[in-house]
Amino acid sequence: MDMPTLLPILLSWAVTLSGYDAPTVMPEVRYEPHDFFVQHVCGGKECNAVGWYNDQDIVYIDQKYAQGEDSFATSLVVHELTHYLQHHSGHFDSQSCPDSLKREREAYRVQNDYLLMAQSSIDLIRPAPTACNYSDVAAVNPYTAHANAETRASE
Repeated sequence: MDMPTLLPILLSWAVTLSGYDAPTVMPEVRYEPHDFFVQHVCGGKECNAVGWYNDQDIVYIDQKYAQGEDSFATSLVVHELTHYLQHHSGHFDSQSCPDSLKREREAYRVQNDYLLMAQSSIDLIRPAPTACNYSDVAAVNPYTAHANAETRASE
């Protein structure tokens, strides 16, 4: 299924699982090469980032997931759409590390709930370290941990 068809479905999952109001406008989804994430998300250092929401109504997904057919690819979009909903909720300061931690915890919870409910998958996603240096929570389960970069639990 192509992204224009899939996006409203995935956004509906993000709205349902997060409890945020449905937006009146769809975000744009762009697929970019991995180097884009290295430059824009990871400050020029190699990293595992494969998704990013820029707080400007654009969701970026690593182009290796452009087909969007597997459970991780669609859960990644749901995770980033949760950030889109969070941004539009007005409940978070995107420059605050504590708010960043709350946003990531919630986005991982929604992503993992999506995997469990929509995909019937137990391949849950674990968080990775972030610029906020929450190293003490990186080993915690996906419902209480923090990250900007999404990684497969098996990696």
